[in-house]
Amino acid sequence: MNDTPRIRTVLSCTLLALTFTAAGSACSASGDHPLSAKPYDAGQQISFNAPADGKKADPDKPLEITVKDEEGRITDVTALDETGHHLAGELTADGQRWRSTGALTAGGRYTVKVSTEDDDGAPGSRTYTFETAAAKRALTVAFGPEAGTYGVGQPITAELSLPVKDKAARAVVERALKVRSTPAVEGAWYWVDDKKLHYRPKEYWPAGAAVSVSGNLAGVKVGDKLYGGASKPLKLTIGDRIEAVADAGTYSMTVRRNGEVIKTMPVTTGKPGFSTRNGIKVVLGKEYYVRMRGTSVGIAEGSSESYDLPVYYATRVTWSGEYVHAAPWSVGSQGFANVSHGCVGMSTGNAAWFFETVRPGDIVQTVNSIGDTMDPFGNGFGDWNLAWDKWRQGSALTGVAAGGTATAVTTDTARLRPSV
Repeated sequence: MNDTPRIRTVLSCTLLALTFTAAGSACSASGDHPLSAKPYDAGQQISFNAPADGKKADPDKPLEITVKDEEGRITDVTALDETGHHLAGELTADGQRWRSTGALTAGGRYTVKVSTEDDDGAPGSRTYTFETAAAKRALTVAFGPEAGTYGVGQPITAELSLPVKDKAARAVVERALKVRSTPAVEGAWYWVDDKKLHYRPKEYWPAGAAVSVSGNLAGVKVGDKLYGGASKPLKLTIGDRIEAVADAGTYSMTVRRNGEVIKTMPVTTGKPGFSTRNGIKVVLGKEYYVRMRGTSVGIAEGSSESYDLPVYYATRVTWSGEYVHAAPWSVGSQGFANVSHGCVGMSTGNAAWFFETVRPGDIVQTVNSIGDTMDPFGNGFGDWNLAWDKWRQGSALTGVAAGGTATAVTTDTARLRPSV
């Protein structure tokens, strides 16, 4: 089919419109041009593989629209779901077939508009609507922590209902997880393991920030026959910037609010063999009373290191039992020596003040201890002990293998016991 005459007619009309307004109007008003005709119903000209009679399409199968008996051609296809998202597709050079190349959403409703022309160039159109079947396997996401106000060190967590190992599938999931902060911050997700992600900013959250978290996975194809499900959004408020630094070398703790020192206290930290972990920890919770027993951390009952004590004003910083707490039995050593079994101990008055001052998400850092460094994952929130470039490597969107550089420590019952 030769389109040259028709193209020349349109161009000449346009040129006339540029030079002579009246002549251009007369040309465009002509009823002889094929494009000026009302589009005919193209339903008899094309075939569409979407199911009829109210049946739902398989979202794993591509859509295909073809011209019957090579009569005319398809000129354009637009496919939109109910949210306004376009379904990508390819049209053959001869206009005889269109095929979707993008993944359909599961449980969605689509509107497909097809434009055609016949051998004489007259335009045709047809609109189809159909629904896709719901996913048989749905990947859901649960965000944490619970809604509320937290400190500047609080990471966002995302727990997946099913494991995702493939890097391309991880990228689909990660793109759908949205974190917004006011004021805005630079941040990234890190794949802790196949079912868990953490999100943190490059630096601590700004004091007073409003943070919202949402997942746009519903109906999105993640992998082979695996689609995303709905997720409950989360909103957090960030409080003042509270940072406590326990210095095992000077036996003291300094607490700052928004950069200003508000209290310095004498403390004791872990003695040799039970040294407090170095590094940045995040407050996990607060317990007014905890019963601490040496047997819970492997110390034999009746040995020289054995203990069984009621402990008050206990602020937890690791799942394995490291706290900042009242230690009235060691007041004589506080400020002078490290005598605890790994916790930061202080007087009852100072511990009560600390307990009332901090909230979950606040920063507690230990420096100058001879102990190991806080694990990034698995024993609380040690996320801030990873440098930003290392953190970025844990994202599936960086082109670097995710989750391969940090060890995700699995907590067991024994590791959840407190120590003094």
